[in-house]
Amino acid sequence: MNETIQAGAAPDYPQLFGHPRPLWMLFMTEFWERFAFYSVSWALTLYIVAQFYHGNAAGQAWASAIFGAYTALIYGTGIFGGWVADKLIGYQRTILLGAVVMAAGLFALALPSRTMLLFGLALVIVGDGLFKPNISSMVGQLYARDDDRRDRGFTLFYMGINAGALLAPLLTGWMAAHFTHTPMQQNYRLVFLTAGVGMVFSLLWFWFGRRQLKDVGRPAPEQSSRVRVLWVALGALVGVPLVYLLMAKVGATGLQWILGLLFVVVAVALLAEAMRHDRVQVHRVLAMLIIFAFNVLFWMFYYQLGTSFNFLAENLVNRRMFGGWMFPVGWFQSVSPLAIIVLAPPLTLLWGWLGKRHREPSIPRKFGLGLIFNAVGFAILVFALSRLLGANGLIPFWPLVMCYVMQTLGELCLSPIGLSMVTKLAPPKLVGVAMGGWFMSLAVGGNLSGLVASRISGTHGMTAASALSGFAFSFWLLAGAGVVLLLISPLVNRLMHGVK
Repeated sequence: MNETIQAGAAPDYPQLFGHPRPLWMLFMTEFWERFAFYSVSWALTLYIVAQFYHGNAAGQAWASAIFGAYTALIYGTGIFGGWVADKLIGYQRTILLGAVVMAAGLFALALPSRTMLLFGLALVIVGDGLFKPNISSMVGQLYARDDDRRDRGFTLFYMGINAGALLAPLLTGWMAAHFTHTPMQQNYRLVFLTAGVGMVFSLLWFWFGRRQLKDVGRPAPEQSSRVRVLWVALGALVGVPLVYLLMAKVGATGLQWILGLLFVVVAVALLAEAMRHDRVQVHRVLAMLIIFAFNVLFWMFYYQLGTSFNFLAENLVNRRMFGGWMFPVGWFQSVSPLAIIVLAPPLTLLWGWLGKRHREPSIPRKFGLGLIFNAVGFAILVFALSRLLGANGLIPFWPLVMCYVMQTLGELCLSPIGLSMVTKLAPPKLVGVAMGGWFMSLAVGGNLSGLVASRISGTHGMTAASALSGFAFSFWLLAGAGVVLLLISPLVNRLMHGVK
C-alpha cells in the first residue's frame, strides 16, 4: 500500500461536487458491476424453477439453496480478493482481472444446462471476489483518514451501487418479457447475456478511467511484475472448479461450516496484526468484529429478496394493476434501490444536521436501528399474511412493497456506514483483508438466508402458512438482536476509541 495512505493522507485530487473526481469514476464502474450482479440476482431462482423444474414449486428449495450459496460465495471470496490486492498485485490490477473473469461467467450462464449454470456462477463468484472488496477499499483511500467527507463519499458511492440495482430488474425484466416476443420464462438467458454486456461496460470504464487515481491502487514496487498477474489469473482458474464443487457437492450446510471457519481465520489475522500496534488498535478490531456478528443477522433476512420474497411475489401477492396489467415479479427488486436513491440524500442530511448538534447516532446504534427497521418489514408481512389474506389466497400488493422500503431504511443505517467503518477501524496494512472480512459477514448471512428460505418453501413449495411461520421467526430474531445491540452500544463505542 502507498506510504502516504498508510500515514492517513490522500493524493491532492481535483474536486467535483465537493468530492475527489475519481470517486465518480469508481461510482460508474460499480454502477455497471451492480447492474450485472442484480440482473442475475432477480432472475436466478425464477430461472432455476422454470428451466429445470418446469415451473414446479418443488424446485424452490434447491433454487433457494443455490441462491444462498451463490450470494455467500460472492462475498466470501472477497477475503481472497482483498489479500491478492494487499499482498500480490495491487488494487487496480485485481479489479481488472476480476471484471474479466466475472464477464466470462455471466455469458456462460446463458447456456441452458445445470452444469453450465453452476460453472457460470463459479466464474462470477471468483471474478466478483477479486472485484468487489477492492473497489470499495479504493473509495476509502481517496480521502485522508480524518477527512469528515469520507462517510458522505461512501454514501454517494452506495447510491451508484443502487442506481445499477434499480435499472437491472426494470430493463432486463422488460427485455426478458418483450424483446423476443415470447414468454418470460423462455428468455431468462437474455437477462444473463445483458448482464455480461453490463460487466464489459464496467471493465472498460475502469480501464480508461484508472489514470485519475494517480498512485492509489497501483502495485507497490515489489508487486509490479506482470508475472504475478499471470500467477493470480492461474490461481483464479484453479478456484473456479473448487467453487463449482462447493455448490454442486458440499451443499449449503457444509458451506456454512467452511464460511464460519474462514470468518474465524479473518478475525485471528486482524487481531494478530492489531496486537503489533497497541491496545487501542486491538479494541478497535474487537469492536469491528462485534459489528460483523450483528451484520450477519441483518443480511440473513435481507437476502430473502432473491428467494422467499420472489416466491411470495409470484404465488401469494395480488399483482394485478389497473387495466388488468400484471406487475412483473422481478420489478419488486427495484423497490429497494429506488428507495435508497430517494432516501439516501435526506438521511445523509439528517445525520449531518444531528452531527452538528452532537446528536448523531454512533456506528453501533445505527446498526441497531438497521436491524429494527428490517424487523418492522417482516412485521408488515406477518400482519398481511395473518389478517389480509383474501379468498383467492393472495395478499395485497402494498405489504411487500412496504417491507422492501423498511428493509431499505435498515440498509441505509448500516451498509454504507459499515464500509466506512472498516476503513477507519482496520489495521492500516490489512484494510483489504478487513474489507474482505466485512463481505465475509455478508457471505455467512447470505448462505443462512438460503437455508431459511429452503425451510420456508419445504419440499412442496411456499404456502401462506409456511411464509407466515418463517416471517414471524425472522421478525422476532431481528427485533431481539436490534434491541441487544442498542443496549451494548456504549461498550462498543468505548472499544472504538473516538472513531465516529
